[in-house]
Amino acid sequence: MSKNPFETALTTLQEASKLAGTEPNVVKMLSQPKRIFQFAIPMKMDNGELEIFEAYRVHYNDARGQVKNGLRFVPDLDLDIVKALGFWMTIKHAVGGIPAGGGKGGVKVDPSKLSEGELERLSRAYIRKLPMKGAWVDVPGADIGTSAKTMAWMLDEYEEINGFHSPAAINDKPAATSGTVGSMEATGTGAFYVTMEVIKDMGIQKGATIAMQGFGNVGRIAARLLHDQGYKIIAIGDIKGGIQNPEGIDIPKLEEYALEQKSVVGFPGTTPISDKELFAIECDILMPAAVQSVIHDGNAADVKAKVIMECANGPVTPEGEKILLANKVHIVPDVLTNCGSAIVCAFERTQGLTDSYWDIDTVNAKLKERIVKAYRETVETAEKKNTSYRNAAWINALDKLSESMKARGWV
Repeated sequence: MSKNPFETALTTLQEASKLAGTEPNVVKMLSQPKRIFQFAIPMKMDNGELEIFEAYRVHYNDARGQVKNGLRFVPDLDLDIVKALGFWMTIKHAVGGIPAGGGKGGVKVDPSKLSEGELERLSRAYIRKLPMKGAWVDVPGADIGTSAKTMAWMLDEYEEINGFHSPAAINDKPAATSGTVGSMEATGTGAFYVTMEVIKDMGIQKGATIAMQGFGNVGRIAARLLHDQGYKIIAIGDIKGGIQNPEGIDIPKLEEYALEQKSVVGFPGTTPISDKELFAIECDILMPAAVQSVIHDGNAADVKAKVIMECANGPVTPEGEKILLANKVHIVPDVLTNCGSAIVCAFERTQGLTDSYWDIDTVNAKLKERIVKAYRETVETAEKKNTSYRNAAWINALDKLSESMKARGWV
């Protein structure tokens, strides 16, 4: 049972490249990152003790432009995870029609165990020690364990180092620091737009049932938007546990509860549910919106959903996917479903470079246009090649990456 996310990414590359007829040299270029930075961050804690944190940044491929996005502050971070996320970001940008390459990184740390001051010092130290950075090179953005607040600290540190303002150097910062409105909601909003297209294409009726694993920025926003459209969210899980109600969960009230309690667990009117039970629940749509490799060959056969919307990065392993496809479960892949943040980050950089800022209606209208176009291109390729949506999305991305590499004379 392979749960190594980088192996998962390489497996998809091999399958999709055969279907796409991608040149072997392009596949070779995409089989490893262009650059890997691995560095230590020594830091004095509030109690005076010295801690040394392990930090990473991967520039996976920049054939289509500067590398961008994703910094995770999580306790289980390792190089294979960062490489996989950088690769997926490369593909995601190509799928979304974004002229950028894939970057990912972070720090091996549990941010919940840091004081506010420690978190700020670590955020500033990360950007200070990052060897290559800037609007035309590498533009970090938020991910699990980071936020608009941490990105604002990083922007401030970057600008202090350079002595000039550069709002396009960091993504996912607050609008007050020349960020874009809608940034933190973008992944969930984009996932909602794609889900609505899938619902329409598959003839799924209003009132259909949805189960969601993860209730952070992504799951919470997608759940709220789907609930507002009349769909029933019957089960939700987070890192501390899960809840269920076959009649549907009141999402606006759950948002208030989870904000206060830091978990969905114990929400009134629901009963507990484990992750194992959540993945096996009878529902129309299953939305894994947390971390990688949660659906695998050990539990894929239990899935009863008609559709899996991959809101997280790499939530289904290749072994799990084979079982799901054999059971006629429709999978809409991560590189399409959750590319909303990547799209809006591209908008954020554009706004920062031009000093012209958009309102939320403009951001969401442009996001919807771009992500629905990516979905339609994926559907068209899937039908043309008689293959899965994952392979189709990757085929489209590989074609764009191949074209750019050839034009640059790389292959």
